[in-house]
Amino acid sequence: MSAGKRLRILFVGMSDSIHVVRWTHQLADQGWDLHLFPVLDTWVHPLFRDITIHGDPRVHRPTGEPGVHVRDRLWPWLPASAAAWPRLLIRARHFIRRKTGVGEDLALCLARTIDRLRPDIIHSMEFQHSAYLTDDARQWVRGKWPTWIVTNWGSDIYLFGRLPEHAERIRRILSACDYYSCESERDVALGRQFGFKGEILPVMPNAGGFDLAAMRALRQPGPISARRTIVLKGYQHWAGRALVGVRALGLAADALKGYRIAIYLPFPDVEFSARLLARDTGLDITLIPPTSHEEILRLHGRARISIGLSLSDGISTSFLEALVMGSFPIQSNTSSAGEWIRDGQTGILVPPEDPEPVAAAIRRAATDDALVDRAAEANAATVTERLDVAVLRPRAVAFYRDLRRR
Repeated sequence: MSAGKRLRILFVGMSDSIHVVRWTHQLADQGWDLHLFPVLDTWVHPLFRDITIHGDPRVHRPTGEPGVHVRDRLWPWLPASAAAWPRLLIRARHFIRRKTGVGEDLALCLARTIDRLRPDIIHSMEFQHSAYLTDDARQWVRGKWPTWIVTNWGSDIYLFGRLPEHAERIRRILSACDYYSCESERDVALGRQFGFKGEILPVMPNAGGFDLAAMRALRQPGPISARRTIVLKGYQHWAGRALVGVRALGLAADALKGYRIAIYLPFPDVEFSARLLARDTGLDITLIPPTSHEEILRLHGRARISIGLSLSDGISTSFLEALVMGSFPIQSNTSSAGEWIRDGQTGILVPPEDPEPVAAAIRRAATDDALVDRAAEANAATVTERLDVAVLRPRAVAFYRDLRRR
């Protein structure tokens, strides 16, 4: 890789992902040429900056942010904005897509984008969508294959690696990529078990670091033991297990008098169950619909306890946010949270599908003032050392600078 030219990185990832946004933000002031190939036809997150999106302009529309450009993944030389096109050209383009399917094969489009851009580095951010697609594109690339980084987002190997059809694919990717990154020592070991022989990049959160001072300014002042809010992440899907959390709150209801329970981003089944629980027990339950990131941080900053249950996870961002905001975390033991807390002292790890131990953890944290105050103090030291953006951003930049020198 020539040290004299501007470094060009092509990210393959989700255009609506705040994790992709936060990671690329760390590199936005380096003067590098950053590109993103979206793996799904979803919206472009409005917080992207200084990056070119190679997508479908019917859905990947410019955000208006300076330095953010959209290029058609099929015809990049044409204007990205449909308003700039002659009406006949718009109709011709849609007709070709509909009748021939040309441009709808994402792997072929990615290969053409790679051939056209000739990036120094391809970084696939996640396995099941991004790395799989990148692997499919390899057969179509005509020029030299670039340096390839693959990042494990947590469930990518820990969960999907247990399924034979995924395990084979994961092994093939790990045998082909040059570098592997992940956010936990658990996933370092899994990468090696699945056959990766190359260099593993330094372990750090996949979304990069946090602005700790700005986040802490949103915290409720005073000791954590004075807080009277319990928050539950409301995801219920292939991984989320918020219904177990609702059931656990019911089992611990006698210890929660005087508490307000806030369930944020509740899925429909969770909302239904929570309303029934409130009626049957008299618990004060508030359902928090989609809201701003700042409001979610304020919620953790008012919480004594933050509960997150999932069948599989890496380092859950909501878990890290709870640590920063002083809330005592109760987190499923199927995540990597155990690498950040001491179980039973600075947080409690629980099985994600059994409400009984979750209820016991809630009861303990709701009634033991010394536990939550000591935990907040210890967790504050942990996040200062391991999560400060001022510490992690230089490490992220060094990922790519070190590769450039090789």
